[in-house]
Amino acid sequence: MRWFGFGFNAFGQIYDHDKLSKSEKIGTDEDVKVSSPLELTTGTDCCSKSVRIKASWSRRASLHLGGESCLCLAGFGAVTSTESSGALIKHSRGCTDVYISESYLTLAFPDRVEAWDLQKEEKTPSWSEEIRSQSETSGPPLSLPLVSGGYIAMKPPLYRSLSPHLKAKSLALSAAHAILLTASGAVFTWGLGSHGQLGHGGLTSEEEPRVVEALWGMSMTSVAAGGWHSVCISDGGDLYVWGWNESGQLGLPSRGLRKALQQQESEAGASYQHTGKTTADEQQEGEKNEEVFISIQAFPALLDVTPSCEVKTVSCGSRHTAAVTTSGNLYTWGWGDYGQLGHKNLVSSDEPLCVEFFKEKQMCVVDVVCGAWNTFAAVVKKEVKIKS
Repeated sequence: MRWFGFGFNAFGQIYDHDKLSKSEKIGTDEDVKVSSPLELTTGTDCCSKSVRIKASWSRRASLHLGGESCLCLAGFGAVTSTESSGALIKHSRGCTDVYISESYLTLAFPDRVEAWDLQKEEKTPSWSEEIRSQSETSGPPLSLPLVSGGYIAMKPPLYRSLSPHLKAKSLALSAAHAILLTASGAVFTWGLGSHGQLGHGGLTSEEEPRVVEALWGMSMTSVAAGGWHSVCISDGGDLYVWGWNESGQLGLPSRGLRKALQQQESEAGASYQHTGKTTADEQQEGEKNEEVFISIQAFPALLDVTPSCEVKTVSCGSRHTAAVTTSGNLYTWGWGDYGQLGHKNLVSSDEPLCVEFFKEKQMCVVDVVCGAWNTFAAVVKKEVKIKS
């Protein structure tokens, strides 16, 4: 399995500026914006076919699983000093999962969870919590940010207990809201609700987990949280979206995005071409178009990525979304100013578009992980069926 990255690279989250030759750099503002998928380098001698990627705004953590696990860090402060970085990486051996934020790196082991302060040069973790091993718990295995009996937050206190009646399966955390998926397929949300990201039909916040009633009765298999938007996948591979859509991150018509595109066209002179329409006609047409624009979607809405595909994996950035279909194609939409949509340009989109790079290279996308302003995709070589 190979990993590719594209989007915001100001801190070297995707590639090291100094080690990559000019002929290999792609995208506008080479060091900062990577607009076409670029294969990641691990920067380590450990070999593993199974790699787990987690990303924050300025950092990326790569956990190589199998045998004795190995952790690699890239981005801002990845190597604050040889001594402190070496202590952290050495101490991470044997961990089973990783979660990274702007302040902390959280490691999960079979018997404990540790949080390392990335803003300090320390030889020991700043926080640790013992947990029961998976053999002592019931239900499916839990991955970070969930742990047995609670979940990991991005800011102290780093561990918070969770009501056992929820029977959590997975949890997605944004900067200010959370989405929880239960073992039965129900979805609960809580936290900030100012942009409709909780899916309860309003803009109020919730201090405690509250079920998303609009999805009640439909079993969900996966959830993801963006900066101010939320996404989930149903048993049948349908995608539901809600929250803020100013940059088209829901895949719904965005007034803010359309205005930005019109301004760009105007600056290029395209909008001043004569169309044969009167001012009244254009005003009436504009009013009709504005009626379909969606700034905030406070209830979950069904999104058709393509007419006949099923979605198996989804991830959210700050203002963009990426989804992998069962056929192995990657679709992205939303804010694209740093190339995080992977379409070899810096254009935003309020419609899901296929990342053609992987199709052209005969690659099958199997997983996707979004950082705040970038995207990472795992691929395998497509199997070519030979007709007998």
